[in-house]
Amino acid sequence: MARVEPNDLSVFLTIARHRSIRKAADEMGVTPSALSHALRGLEEDLGVRLFNRTTRSVAPTEAGERLHARIAPAFRDIDDALEDLNSFRDMPTGTLRINASRASAEIILLPIVTRFLAAYPGVNVDIVANNAFVDMVSQGFDAGVRFGEVIAQDMIAVPLGPPQRTAYVASPDFFRRYLKPTTPDELKGLPCIRFRFESGRYYAWEFERDNVELSVEVNGRLTLGEQDLAVQAALDGAGIAFAFEAQVKDFIEQGRLERVLEDWCPHYPGFYLYYPSRRQLPAALRAFVDFARGSISRGNDEIGAPMVRSSGNQHSTTANQEIDDV
Repeated sequence: MARVEPNDLSVFLTIARHRSIRKAADEMGVTPSALSHALRGLEEDLGVRLFNRTTRSVAPTEAGERLHARIAPAFRDIDDALEDLNSFRDMPTGTLRINASRASAEIILLPIVTRFLAAYPGVNVDIVANNAFVDMVSQGFDAGVRFGEVIAQDMIAVPLGPPQRTAYVASPDFFRRYLKPTTPDELKGLPCIRFRFESGRYYAWEFERDNVELSVEVNGRLTLGEQDLAVQAALDGAGIAFAFEAQVKDFIEQGRLERVLEDWCPHYPGFYLYYPSRRQLPAALRAFVDFARGSISRGNDEIGAPMVRSSGNQHSTTANQEIDDV
């Protein structure tokens, strides 16, 4: 039997539905003679007559009825599947997977996502927060959130908020036992809570003042790989911890943490939402990008991050790029 093309079967189904070659031709945008020619070709390929035709009517033969009963449901399934694809293009539905550094998830991403979920009930969001860079595409992520300067140049990046500033903090009880440092070098003689990246490298605390940049390898008996744990350890009096202002602002205002070396604390470029391509964005991702942009345009109070204005240049993380994974 000759190979039958789906278009030929579509011709058959359209004629069967209308019981008229002329009406079927009008629906398909072709001439009646062209449709009759296509039908004859299909019947020749199959070796059976599918319709009884007179000058006034077209009716399926027994073979035509049987063929229609078998293939019509399959074509309806195809139409339904294509309609589902249209919903991905036009309606925000499905699951949006985002990979983010833990700091970005805590400081800026979760407040945006919470409001986004309320606005788009058809979308689920799956956030994976970790301290390692991943191949976003191969791991099945739709988007990521990182500091702007560590994002690959071939990615589309959308700013999510203001610059972030570091803070070095410890509890009041700790500073009753130890003198507050007045220079970064004095940290070397104090118990600090060290941070270790997933790569195994320890984070060297960074400082900047009057265009002078310093990097200090601090000492301490406690090492952690989670920034929120480091903040909790500082609250418990275990030592001086590194954090971002947004992570400890409330604790400082409550008097539970005290800040040191504030005039040495650098600013870092803000967090960015990034994704691989502008073309054919899934509707859920497109909606989230637009929603995030709207959140930023409505003001930084809405996204839970304090507006920090730098008195100088933003600190570069070129020498310590893994800071984005804190």
